Amino acid sequence: MLLSDDEADIKRWVGELGFWGPLFIIVAMVVQMFLIFVPSPLLMVVAVLAYGPVLGTILAIVSVMISSTIGYFVGRMIGEEALYRLIGKSKEDKMESYVSQYGLWVVIISRVSPVFSNDAISFVAGILNMKFLKFIGATFVGITPLAILIGWFGENNDRLRTGLIWTSVICVVLLVAYIIFDRRRNKKLQME
Repeated sequence: MLLSDDEADIKRWVGELGFWGPLFIIVAMVVQMFLIFVPSPLLMVVAVLAYGPVLGTILAIVSVMISSTIGYFVGRMIGEEALYRLIGKSKEDKMESYVSQYGLWVVIISRVSPVFSNDAISFVAGILNMKFLKFIGATFVGITPLAILIGWFGENNDRLRTGLIWTSVICVVLLVAYIIFDRRRNKKLQME
């Protein structure tokens, strides 16, 4: 049902859960961290469709914050070897390298852009022992614009797709520009 494109059915189905609906979305967001094939923005759209743009956006943010917190502490507990098996060594190595080098900015960009893995960043931040308050603050700063965008455009699939594509493109360009700037700055500092 969640993967269907029928907005009315999704809204009706989640609405039938009544009081348990928000809890279902939060639990689904946590479970989704371990199911790579279900993107977290999809569950954010479900929250908006089921509860409207304001309450759905708030529910989406709360769900991501809870699932990110759990992912962070799972990362702290499981260590690198288990993470390799969960998301793959090459993906974990890339995330680890970027988090080590660029810290909070990688967390923020990965949250605001639906292209990057929202889930892997939580595990990697935990494994690298990033300070929890910095991690969760960066998660909030990054996920809030995406949630608002989904809340704003979420009731129209075409507008939502266009908005998410543009958000992703802008985030990738900003991240690449920052990495290039940072590398040039580091080279210049090394030459001095």
